[in-house]
Amino acid sequence: MVSLYREIPLEIDASRAWETLRDSRNLARVFAGVLTDVHVEGDLRTVTFTNGLVVQERVVGVDDARMRVAYTVCGTNFEQHAASMQIVAESGGGCRLVWISDFLPDDRRVMVEPLMDAGCAAAARNLAG
Repeated sequence: MVSLYREIPLEIDASRAWETLRDSRNLARVFAGVLTDVHVEGDLRTVTFTNGLVVQERVVGVDDARMRVAYTVCGTNFEQHAASMQIVAESGGGCRLVWISDFLPDDRRVMVEPLMDAGCAAAARNLAG
C-alpha cells in the first residue's frame, strides 16, 4: 500500500482555512489550477481535474473539533483508497494543511502523487490570507 503524506504551511488563520476546506463546494476554488469543477450531492462529490480526469469521492467524516475531513475515492481506479485533509493551527497565527492518502494498487502512485503535489501548491496559493 502506498501512503503519501504532505504537510504545507498556509498563510491564513486556521479557522478561516477550515471554514473553506470543510465545505466540498469550495474545493474547485481551493484547488484552482488542478480542479476545474466539483459537483456535490449528499456525501458524494464528483471532481474534475484540469487533465480531464473525473473522480467520484465519498466524504466519510467531517470533524470540526479536529478540523479534519476524511474521504475515499470510489470507482475502479483503486482497490482501496482512504484520504484525509486536516488544518493544524500554528502558534502565532497561520496554519498547516496535512494531507494523507493511502491506496492500492501501488502503481497508482504515478497518477496520484503529481496531482497531490499540484494540489498542495494550489492550496497554498489559493488559501493565502
